[in-house]
Amino acid sequence: MEILAFGVQSDEKPLLEKAFAGQHEVRCLDVFLTKDTAPIAAGHEIISTSVNADLGSSVLQTLAAGGTQMIAQRSTGFNNIDLDVAERLALRVARVSSYSPYAVAEFAWTLAMAVNRRIIRAASRTRDFDFRLDGLLGRDMHGRTAGVIGTGKIGEAFTRIAHGFGMKLLGWDIAENPACVALGMEYVEKEQLLADSDLISLHIPLLPSTHHIIGKHALAHMKDDAILINSSRGGLIDTTALVAELRAGRLLGVGLDVYEAEAGLFFFDKSLEGIDDDTLARLVTFPNVVVTSHQAYYTQDAVAQIIDATVQNVADYLADRPSDNVLVPVLSR
Repeated sequence: MEILAFGVQSDEKPLLEKAFAGQHEVRCLDVFLTKDTAPIAAGHEIISTSVNADLGSSVLQTLAAGGTQMIAQRSTGFNNIDLDVAERLALRVARVSSYSPYAVAEFAWTLAMAVNRRIIRAASRTRDFDFRLDGLLGRDMHGRTAGVIGTGKIGEAFTRIAHGFGMKLLGWDIAENPACVALGMEYVEKEQLLADSDLISLHIPLLPSTHHIIGKHALAHMKDDAILINSSRGGLIDTTALVAELRAGRLLGVGLDVYEAEAGLFFFDKSLEGIDDDTLARLVTFPNVVVTSHQAYYTQDAVAQIIDATVQNVADYLADRPSDNVLVPVLSR
């Protein structure tokens, strides 16, 4: 059987092909699944998609009409999938329920330290042989307060690193994580966490209840010199409100690996044509903002785990086996 994989990165392709070798052929495409590319899937019973795939109603209908019966998404998040329509069309949908939490947690800290110590500006200067320290003043993390919004596996890994820095730990979640409590984390109301934290990092899924959880009201509660980090989902932050705060001179810095309107931008080369997203264009001009293109998960370890889970999801579908990774449990036969 030939499996069609959309949105495959060049580093990912040999790993994906090797993982399916001896079992199925896998055809890797660098194009992402959209309403325009969905017809390519015609005749493929199984397809695999990336995190930025468009799996809305019209795309799902095109896939079903072309004979697709199973979608294996190579990501944990699934806010891009219309699960109700998938169920109505009898499309089995599976995701990767977990992978290395350290990949994202470590990258979140990479963003935090790059913002705090002005690493991007410093590296840019030294390439021009400008070795001044003006404007590069950072601050110790030791003794300051880290606020972790979402203390699941990734949030816990982030917390362990914060504990290693010697920080005071505040957490907010629907349930306390005993491992975080053991590290000294105090769970508080979200408003208190925002008000008391010097560093705030987001590690929650994007749901209707969490959309723009960091908006105008939440930003107003934060310290003027706080650092905000988002390596989870772009829609957690109201970017327009964030830009307004930055223009007013608030926040020591912001590190973003995700952006709420990243679809069609992130993972593409727009260097020659530019972009027409005025909000993002303004955001990247702030000297205290670091934006990366959704790469927090992108380590050899995490990608290997994602691919292994995808191979297993396909095997489970073909064997009609249940799995915790399945979002729409439709039998293959």
